[in-house]
Amino acid sequence: MREIFEAELKQVGDDLAEMSRLVESAISRAGTALLTADLQLAQAVIASDHAIDALERELDERCVLLLAQQQPVATDLRVVVSALRMSATLERMGDLARHVAQVARGRYPAHAIHPLLEGTFSQMHDAATRVARRTTTLLTTRDLEVAANVERDDDLLDHLHQDTFAALLGPEWDGTPQETVDVTLVGRYYERFGDHGVSIAKRVTFLVTGDFADDRGQATRA
Repeated sequence: MREIFEAELKQVGDDLAEMSRLVESAISRAGTALLTADLQLAQAVIASDHAIDALERELDERCVLLLAQQQPVATDLRVVVSALRMSATLERMGDLARHVAQVARGRYPAHAIHPLLEGTFSQMHDAATRVARRTTTLLTTRDLEVAANVERDDDLLDHLHQDTFAALLGPEWDGTPQETVDVTLVGRYYERFGDHGVSIAKRVTFLVTGDFADDRGQATRA
């Protein structure tokens, strides 16, 4: 029975890593579609979101069965419950990538991002893609240095998000009302994407160390 349980736990881990790889692809392609006004790429991101949703459902069903049939305790219980939470977080990250792609599709053939902020959103795209790539690495390695790098990328996304507000309120901004809305929405999507990456980083840190940092960065022992 223990061997079966461990095999099921491994499958849960594999499913999380696969979800993360799909999210990584989605946010990378969505950002490219946004910056290049690539309609076909935006459509592909939107269409592929169902695969992330389906994998989340399968993973959650697997976790619920483990809880019901194996009644795990201690570390095993922590792993299963954390997997449930991380699958929901990854699903939301996939939704945010889809939202970015939908903005790109909605403005085609025009570019959604005003030229004044193209550089800022290019940096946001790069940082969000790194968050996704490092999240995948983190889920497969549980390397705490990778977790720290995810948090640093999130700090950069927060900073860039503030830059978008400064630009919108600055004297050089001459964008249309629609461009103003698009900048506000997409900036928020990227900022939240980073936050979700940090949530997974903290959850993996908790699995490795038994400590979970609160919102002020202070560790609490489970």
